[in-house]
Order: sequence, then C-alpha cells, then structure tokens
Amino acid sequence: MPTTESADNDQLFVLTAVLLTPAQFPSVLGDDYPEVCAGLGLEPYAEGYGLVLGQDSDGARWTVATEDVSLVACAIAAWDCGMEYDLSPGEESIVGALPGWPLSLAVSAPGVPQPHDPEPQEGDPAPLAPPDAEEWGPAQRRLGADEIAMQWAAWREQVDDEDSFAEPGDHAHKGVRRVLEEARGYVSEPPPAGRVRSSFAAGEARTLRVDGPGWSMVARTDDIAFVLLDDEPGEVHPVGRGPALPALLSSLDELAARPV
Repeated sequence: MPTTESADNDQLFVLTAVLLTPAQFPSVLGDDYPEVCAGLGLEPYAEGYGLVLGQDSDGARWTVATEDVSLVACAIAAWDCGMEYDLSPGEESIVGALPGWPLSLAVSAPGVPQPHDPEPQEGDPAPLAPPDAEEWGPAQRRLGADEIAMQWAAWREQVDDEDSFAEPGDHAHKGVRRVLEEARGYVSEPPPAGRVRSSFAAGEARTLRVDGPGWSMVARTDDIAFVLLDDEPGEVHPVGRGPALPALLSSLDELAARPV
C-alpha cells in the first residue's frame, strides 16, 4: 500500500488520487475550477494541485493537497494501466492535509480501522464530504454529463432522427435556448477557468464539456451536443448542428482549458 505523510507526520495509506487543474477536476464538485478550489479551501492557482485520498494509522480520512501535479498524474496513469506506483509527494510540495474526503470511495486501507472522519481539533475546518448525488441536482447533472462524455458512441446511437433535436431557433426548447445563449456569451466574455474544457476525441475532433449555472453541455466539435438542466431531472436534450452550432463549438474549443 503506497504511503505518504500527513500534516502531523502521521503515516497516510494512499487509496487513490485525482487531479485538480483548470482542465481536469472532479466535475461532481463544481461547475468550474475556482468553485471546486473554494469548496476545498484552496487558492485557484493556474498550475493546479494533485489530491491524494487516504487513511491514517487510526483509519481517519484525509485528503492531502500537493503542488506536484506531475507526480500525481504519473501515479494515476500507472494505476490505470494496472501498474504499481508509490505515490509519495515530497513534504515541500504538500499544501495541506484536509480532514475527510471530497469524493465517495468504496475501498479502505487494510489493517486499520474503518474509514471515519478524524477527531476535530480547535481551528480545524469541517471534514470534507462528498456532495449529495442521490437526487437530481447540480452534482448529479454534472455526473450525467460525465457519463455522456465517456459513453459518447452509445448516447449518439440513440439520436438518429432530426425530429428529436432541440434546434436553436425561435421554437427551440426554452432551457436549451438559454444554455446556447449563455455559451455564446462565454466567447465574448471568457468564464471562470474550467467552465469550458476540451479533451481528445476520435479522429481530429475534440470533446467539449461546458458548464454554467444550472446546466451542462457535452459536445463533439464534429457532431452534435447534449444539454442537461437542473430544473429538468434526468432529461437529456440533443442539440442538432444546424447552421450555428459548428461555429459555436469551434469558438468554445479555442478558449477551452486543455489537459497538458
């Protein structure tokens, strides 16, 4: 089991790690990078952080924030390939140890008590806890957009009739029209970092993830878009390319944050 050191020099048994950068962060935690950082009590530095989630020798949950983003990225890549990687950020790179976990984990460290929040000390922040994604709301809406981005082909296959598209015209769905208008506004007035993210897709296309107050949009620069709204639980609205969507997606891609 990989280990590192928490702020009080107690051994930390590492369970997992995630990146927290303008281009890559757990979407469930917020619509943009500054919002996620604020929820964790971190400054939204452009370089970002790595978040290491683990347990101390008493079983308490801790989240260690490190400035060594490259080290965390290498560890995640190795783990994804089924390889072992000892994730041990240097003490000089550790920004702080935060009580609790911001994400739900189904694993725990062997040989220590079951995961629990550490005993609060005077002046400590409240323990981090995952957002409630059991019922429809911002967290679940963003998770839904994540799922569409990861399973694009499966979702795209369900949309093969032009009648099912919410076209961006006078008779468009009101919520979809609002989303497209706000997304166009991002082009003229760039939003907070991470509101628009771009990642690789098949061929020369890009997958765009765009979020705003109460909405998420997932799109392929060579294809259509899907819109999810807070006020329409579980509904996914496909948006056809039409005459305007290609140019909008191209403009959003130009200003999007991209993984290094």
